[in-house]
Amino acid sequence: MGEVVLRLEGITKNFGALKANENVSLNLAKGEVIALLGENGAGKTTLMNILFGQYTADSGRVEVFGKTLQPGMPRAALDAGVGMVHQHFTLAHNLSVIENVILGTGSLWSWKLRNKQARQQLLELANRYHLKINPDAKVSTLSVGERQRVEIIKALFRQAKILILDEPTAVLTPQETEALFKTLKEATEQGLSVIFISHKLREVMIIAQKVAILRHGKIVATKETKETSANELAALMVGNPTSPPAVVKRKSGPVVMEFLNVSTETQHHSKGLKNVSMRLCSGEIVGLAGVSGNGQTSIANLFAGLITPSEGELYLDGKPIERWSPRQSVLRGIARIPEDRHHAGTVADFSLTENSIIERYRDQPFAHHGWVNWQAAASFTKELIKQYDVRCPGPNTRIRLLSGGNMQKLILGRVLQNNPRVILAHQPSRGLDIGAVHYVHKQLLEARQKGAAIILISEDLDEILQLSDIIYVSSEGRLSPAFQRGKVTPSQLGGWMSGASFAEQETMHAS
Repeated sequence: MGEVVLRLEGITKNFGALKANENVSLNLAKGEVIALLGENGAGKTTLMNILFGQYTADSGRVEVFGKTLQPGMPRAALDAGVGMVHQHFTLAHNLSVIENVILGTGSLWSWKLRNKQARQQLLELANRYHLKINPDAKVSTLSVGERQRVEIIKALFRQAKILILDEPTAVLTPQETEALFKTLKEATEQGLSVIFISHKLREVMIIAQKVAILRHGKIVATKETKETSANELAALMVGNPTSPPAVVKRKSGPVVMEFLNVSTETQHHSKGLKNVSMRLCSGEIVGLAGVSGNGQTSIANLFAGLITPSEGELYLDGKPIERWSPRQSVLRGIARIPEDRHHAGTVADFSLTENSIIERYRDQPFAHHGWVNWQAAASFTKELIKQYDVRCPGPNTRIRLLSGGNMQKLILGRVLQNNPRVILAHQPSRGLDIGAVHYVHKQLLEARQKGAAIILISEDLDEILQLSDIIYVSSEGRLSPAFQRGKVTPSQLGGWMSGASFAEQETMHAS
């Protein structure tokens, strides 16, 4: 590798009694890709916020191209050539690509002149790094992969020489991930340096030359990828060897829930469903893959009783459902692990006890003559904390103080403790580290063994392929044919996710 372009030396940051970073040192060379790994709460985000000047370290320093960055000054990092592509893109959807790229880079008085110059510069960058994009396209019309290209071009346009990518493949199809890695390889050959933050160890092994592992705020190891393995990295992250739970073959039971020719209205950022049919059987995991916003949320909302079909029928145990609501969903044994644990799964300022019974406070044993039986609720929550290893001070703790992994464990316990007939698992492991992911998967597989019918909605193809007995793909509100476990490849699923296979299917039917 070439010269060192970034040095983090002795970075320490405390939040009260919590040591978020402790004496962290890290070097990044010109043209190098270094992956930053760690459990949830390991200190990755804090470290990046210090690099960008959003936090000020208690001690230590950041050096870019041989010059110490002024702490607490985000503009200093940008001016020094550091760019970042966040997991959740920061683009204005009502503006064009070119307008997003030049936004905030200069005075409005020279807009027309800068627009012309920027267009030429954008096209040169797109050509050099093979980032095909239409400068005049509205961002709202672009696919997720195209929006990521805009974010990368935006950083390169600002002359970033060091690029930080936060979970860059979380919402990409396999084909888009492959294209991104090709772009990064070409960019690093031209001198760009990259910090790659990801939980996907298989991808880390492909793209990174070096891996730094954070645990409890400290760098515990730095490894060359050619001299390590995904299993070793996982063990270093969590402090002990870890492996995914085994999926035991199981014969499916009777049909529990079924959609027949269901259509729905568009819901906010999720496409409405178009003549969708699917079934869930007892003791079976049905995986639903797809790029975000293609109808998965509408399917999840149908299961949860949050919406009703505009056309078609829902069946439970072979009987049509006539009255459907969130309350009816809960009463009929349908449990929900929501997509967003912070906004839909919990109430931030409620305690663990209050969140544990939030869907069942009117039912026994938590209801007593119209009042909440707080003794029963506290006892139930203590059992959840113990059984599901929820690491917290106690049942009266405000849930917002928990890490994402521990919050998800409490939701899992709330869902599984009542032995539900149907489980809606919507992005159950999103944003979790490898240890927490394995824990969530183990719990879902145990529920499957007990006979629960599970719908697993995930944008992580590895998760879908590992756990699912049956796989569907959602695209533009349509549903692919059902694929049996082991009968479809990631590339084939990617074709359905992008819509290409739907187009081929329609062409065949037309002919």
